[in-house]
Amino acid sequence: MRGGQVVARLEPAEAGIVGLLLDQLEQLLTADTHDVGDDPVLARLLPEGHRGDPRLAADYREMTEASLRGGKADDLATVRATLPSGGGEVRLDVEQAGAWLRSTNDLRLALGTRLDVTEDTEPPDDVTGEEEQQLAVYYWLTALQGSLVDAVVAARGRA
Repeated sequence: MRGGQVVARLEPAEAGIVGLLLDQLEQLLTADTHDVGDDPVLARLLPEGHRGDPRLAADYREMTEASLRGGKADDLATVRATLPSGGGEVRLDVEQAGAWLRSTNDLRLALGTRLDVTEDTEPPDDVTGEEEQQLAVYYWLTALQGSLVDAVVAARGRA
């Protein structure tokens, strides 16, 4: 954190991965409900408000889904606007850092759901296949999110 900003540096490959994941998440969030059906990632990102009563859950979803999707879209737009496409320095104010935190959390949830990550899942020792690459990205996102949390907490402690 420098001068009230979170400062980080992303390698070109890292920026490319974040951009690709943002695209995929945005496509999922903006897809027609009929096209994505009961996608487990959407169920994870837009959880039911009440599991025991389908009617209450439907009412809750009707009241909150548009605002949840809108908030996620706003966060994705903030991350996209502050992401250096070819890699480089990222400078975020506290509000932008919050959008990055929420978006990296959503990206981790989406990827973790696709990969069936559990508390017993370990980082891959050898990144040879596609699933190991995706799992390595999941753990990289975890580290990125952790460093963002540390920087934001430090900034708030100084405020």
